[in-house]
Amino acid sequence: MTVRKNQASLTADEKRRFVAAVLELKRNGRYDAFVTTHNAFIVGDTDNGERTGHRSPSFLPWHRRFLLEFERALQSVDASVALPYWDWSVDRSPRSSLWAPDFLGGTGRARDGRVSDGPFAAVGGNWPIGVRVDGRTFLRRALGAGVRELPTRAEVDSVLAMPTYDMAPWNSGSDGFRNHLEGWRGVNLHNRVHVWVGGQMATGVSPNDPVFWLHHAYIDKLWAEWQRRHPEAGYLPAAGTPDVVDLHETMKPWNDTAPADLLDHTPHYTFDTA
Repeated sequence: MTVRKNQASLTADEKRRFVAAVLELKRNGRYDAFVTTHNAFIVGDTDNGERTGHRSPSFLPWHRRFLLEFERALQSVDASVALPYWDWSVDRSPRSSLWAPDFLGGTGRARDGRVSDGPFAAVGGNWPIGVRVDGRTFLRRALGAGVRELPTRAEVDSVLAMPTYDMAPWNSGSDGFRNHLEGWRGVNLHNRVHVWVGGQMATGVSPNDPVFWLHHAYIDKLWAEWQRRHPEAGYLPAAGTPDVVDLHETMKPWNDTAPADLLDHTPHYTFDTA
C-alpha cells in the first residue's frame, strides 16, 4: 500500500528517489503531458460554463484522480516512490527543508524568478519548461512575493469546520467547504499557496513546478480530514446539475471515474498520519 508522507519526514534516500523519478518522467516526455492537461482545464473551467477541475464541486475528486495518475507514473519508474505532501501551515518559510538544494531547490533570483539551485534549476539542464505561458524556458519562483503569508493552522481548521461540502451556484462564488478550501472565498487556502510560491505555480501551467504535487497532496489530505470530521456530509451536488459534475457523473478527460468512485482514498493510498 502506498503511504504518502509529510515531506519534512522524508529520508535522504526517499527524497533522492522521488526527485529521480520526477526527472525521468520529464526526460521521457510523460511529465509535460500532465502540465498540458492541467492547463487545458484551467483555461476551460469558467464560472458560467462547463467546469470540472476548478471552480466547481469536482475540484477535489478531479485532482485526486490527477494525482493518482501522476503517482502511478512515478511508480512505473520506481515502485518505492509515493507522493509526499507539503503541510504549508507548518513549513511556512522559504528556509524550510522543502526548498533545500537536495530536494526542490529554493526561490528564484530577483530579476526574473529563475531558480538557480536544486535538481530542477535550469543550470542542470534537466528541467526545460516546454509547456509554457511565455517565452521563458526555465523554472521560476518568487517565494513570499505575491502574498506574504501562507495559511495558518487556525485558518485551515476554520475551513475544516464547515459542515457542507458545496452549494449553489457551484462555482467560485459558492459558500461551503470546497470553495473555501479552493480559495475563491474566505481565508483562501489552495489558491493562496499557488500565489505564495509564484512563478509557474501562479499560472495554469503550475505543474511545471514539482511543488504542485506536494501542495495538492496536502489539499487531498485536508479533504480526507474533512470527511472524517463530517461523516454524514457527502459530495454535492447529487444529480441533475447543469455544467458541473454530479456525484455519479464521470469526469473528463478520463470519462471512466465519477466523484463517487473517489470519495474513499484508502483503496489507493494512506497517509502517514490519520
